[in-house]
Amino acid sequence: MRFTRKSRVGAAVPTASMADIAFLLLVFFMVSTVFIRFRGIPVTLPEAERVEKLEMRRHVTSIWVGANGAVNVDDKTVPLQDVGPLIHAKLVANPRLIISIKGDGQAEFGTISDVLQELRRVEALRVNFATDREREAALPAGG
Repeated sequence: MRFTRKSRVGAAVPTASMADIAFLLLVFFMVSTVFIRFRGIPVTLPEAERVEKLEMRRHVTSIWVGANGAVNVDDKTVPLQDVGPLIHAKLVANPRLIISIKGDGQAEFGTISDVLQELRRVEALRVNFATDREREAALPAGG
């Protein structure tokens, strides 16, 4: 014997207030969300161990790295691959030689790093990073 159902119960979800709930959730998350601007990766710059003025220019060779990537050794433009052999020849002639590196403010650090690698290759260990004291004094605190 088969039983028949007289009434069917509908399985419907009431959606009359669904738009109101969605709008309230949207407003809640918009008001409560805090946006943090990307500040970049924190970089700790090295500090000088000591500051001293080089009085004797006789034992100093200057290397200048320009903004365009040009490398000058004692006011002569030198290709990057020739920096090591040139400095090595100067060190053989004068073992007390100090290499002073100064770079343009717009120079890429990759070029300065390549110069340092050339100096390490020829074991030039007495390296001085020159600064411009007048410009340092003109900079505001913290900048």
